[in-house]
Amino acid sequence: MTASSPTARDLFFAGVKATLPLQIGVLPFALITGTALATADMPTWLAHAFSLVVFAGAAQLAMVELINQKAAGGIIILTALLINLRFIMYSAAIAPYLRYTPTRIRAWVAYLLTDQAYALSIVHYDQTPPNPRQHWFYFGSALTLWTCWQIGTSIGIYLGAALPDSWSLDFAIPLTFLGLVFPLIRNRPGWLAGAVAGVGAVLGHGLPYNLGFLGAVLLGAVAAVAVEGRGDQSEVPKHDR
Repeated sequence: MTASSPTARDLFFAGVKATLPLQIGVLPFALITGTALATADMPTWLAHAFSLVVFAGAAQLAMVELINQKAAGGIIILTALLINLRFIMYSAAIAPYLRYTPTRIRAWVAYLLTDQAYALSIVHYDQTPPNPRQHWFYFGSALTLWTCWQIGTSIGIYLGAALPDSWSLDFAIPLTFLGLVFPLIRNRPGWLAGAVAGVGAVLGHGLPYNLGFLGAVLLGAVAAVAVEGRGDQSEVPKHDR
C-alpha cells in the first residue's frame, strides 16, 4: 500500500457519495414498504422490527402480501428465502474483495448486504487497486442505504396511509433496480439473463405467491448458464476435444 492510498475515511465517504443519488429511488421504495407493513395485521413495533430484521424490500413486500392472505408460516418463510437467494451469489462474488475485513465485523458486512451496496462496491473494486481498507467503501455505501431505508419505512409505517395515490410512488421500484442492473451487464450471458428474466416476469405477473418472479429468476439463470457453457466449449481447441 502506497502513501497515496486512500484512507478509511476517504473510502467511507466515497461510498456515501456514490450511494446518495440512488436514494431518489430507494426512499419511495421504502415508503411503499412501510405503508405495506402498516396495512398488515401486526403492531407498529413489530412492523419496525420486521424492517430491521428482514431488511430486504422485495422480500418484505412479498411476505406482507402473504400475511394479508393468511398464508401458512412455512410458505411465507420459504418465499422470503427464495427471493433472497441472490444474496448468496452476492456474498460469494464480493467476499474476495473483503478478505481484509476483520472477522469481528464480518457479520455486519453480511447484515448490511443489499443490491445497491453490492453493485456499487463491485464496480468500485473492479476500477481501483486492492486496498486493505477497501471494506470501508462498502460500509459507507451500505450504512447510507440502511439509514435511508429505515427512515423511509418508518415514515411509511406512520404516514403511508395519508400519502395520496396520485403520487404513484411504486414507479421507483423498477427504476431503482434497472439503474443497478445495467452497469453490471457486461457480456452476452448477462444480457440474455436480463432479457429472459424480464420477459418471464411480465408473462408471470399476477401468479400467486410471487411465483412469476421466482420463475423468471430461475429462467434467466438457466439461460445465462446455458450460453456461458456454449461459449466455454467454443473456446476449447479442436485437438483438445
